[in-house]
Amino acid sequence: MSVSREDRIRQRAHEIWLREGQPDGHSGRHWIEAEGEIDAEDKPAPKPAARKPAAAKPKATPIKPKAAATTPKKPAAKPAKKPAK
Repeated sequence: MSVSREDRIRQRAHEIWLREGQPDGHSGRHWIEAEGEIDAEDKPAPKPAARKPAAAKPKATPIKPKAAATTPKKPAAKPAKKPAK
């Protein structure tokens, strides 16, 4: 047997009243808060948005290595010879 919406709201409002320390004069606010909570629970979960197909990625072109310098490096300078005695 299912519980009516009103009974669920009444029970939730009572729980809110207890949770808040049983204050006097707040039954209307408790009822409205309970209605909001019950309605939120009853609301069906939103369907996830349909995913768009991914855009085609451009094909990667191979990167050509840079050509080696055309002029060879100069050999390191040799130390000067000491003059003969």
